[in-house]
Amino acid sequence: MNLFNYILDDNGKPVIEHDLVKWAKWHCTHRPGVARETIGDSDISTVFLAFDHNFSGVGPPLLWETMVFGGRLDMEQDRCAGSREQAEAMHARMVERVKALGVLPADL
Repeated sequence: MNLFNYILDDNGKPVIEHDLVKWAKWHCTHRPGVARETIGDSDISTVFLAFDHNFSGVGPPLLWETMVFGGRLDMEQDRCAGSREQAEAMHARMVERVKALGVLPADL
């Protein structure tokens, strides 16, 4: 795992920001959200994390995360490196997984 902080450049590409104050200001003024969707009892959210979540130290930095809150896949997550487009594709795959499982019955 690297200990770098990241911001998105004007093209939406992650870049390392060594200056912690600049990183914090950027992070406070930019919304990290990529996509959010609700399907039944499930909220699916994809965000830019702004620091590496690849805790194994092997491979590229994982800077984007999709997570499910509620429903059958509650707390299911996926992370990826790369671009916003890859994060959007990861989000779409998770949405399809949630749809494939269907909505929980109301009495559960």
